[in-house]
Order: sequence, then C-alpha cells, then structure tokens
Amino acid sequence: VAGAVDDQATRRAANRELLDHVLSLFGTDRAGELVDCYTPDWVLELPFADPPVRLEGGQEIGAYLASRLGTFVFTLSLTAVHECLDPDLLVVEYESDGHVSYTGKPYRNTYIALWRFRDGRVCGVKEFPNPMVTAEALVPLASFDDSTDDLPGDEEE
Repeated sequence: VAGAVDDQATRRAANRELLDHVLSLFGTDRAGELVDCYTPDWVLELPFADPPVRLEGGQEIGAYLASRLGTFVFTLSLTAVHECLDPDLLVVEYESDGHVSYTGKPYRNTYIALWRFRDGRVCGVKEFPNPMVTAEALVPLASFDDSTDDLPGDEEE
C-alpha cells in the first residue's frame, strides 16, 4: 500500500510541475514548447464558448488555438490548485492578464479548469472562463464624435 501511495504522490507532484510549466509558456516566445506537453490525442473542452467547443487531437486543437491566440494576448497565473483523489486530475484556478489585439481592451479573466494527465503529459483540459469578461473584451471601443451623433432629442432649434 505504501508503494502505491508513494507512486500516486510522485505522479501528482509531476503533474503539478507540468501544469506550472505549461501555464508559464502562455504569452511567451516559448509557446512552441507546448506541443511536447500534451498527448497526441488530448481533448480540449470549452463549454462556455459560444458555441460550446470540444476538440480532439493536437492538430485540431492547434488550429483552433492559433486562430484565437492572435486575438487574445495574455499570460496566465495560477491562483489555486486543488488536488483530487485521482493523481492524474487537478482542479485549477488561474487568471489571465493581457489584452485583445484588435480592440486594445484589457483581457483579465478568471478560469476554473479540470486538467487531466496521462504518462507525464496533459491529456485533457476542460476550461471554464468567465464568458462575460471575454465578450466585453471583444467589443470594440466606441468612438464618440459629437458632431455626428443622431440621438433623438438632440435636434438643434
């Protein structure tokens, strides 16, 4: 029994170390290293996306993320890690700090995610960011020009 407990503790610690490494790569020029951190068949689930997304495999996920990571430019910081009975599952809380490239608005979101691991790599992420923060960051800033507003009741007399 002691050997099994030690094995679980070792796996849990290795998974936590990998999680720290993966999150540290976002928003850096080392993001290309991410591919080696995931299993080829990993699954990314984004239930709060509009529409909800479930992607499988590095190629499909890579294409999806490449289309998004140019829009959202951010780093991630862990705020809490909750260990589970299963040493290959971590419930994780983190925050983003960055901006949306085409709106210039800040992007500071909070996330709760389930991270699954297999054989020393990430095999699944189910991520729940705050969808209201995401939606707000994507709306372009309005430019106000008093000479062109057509609001009712503003007629000159």
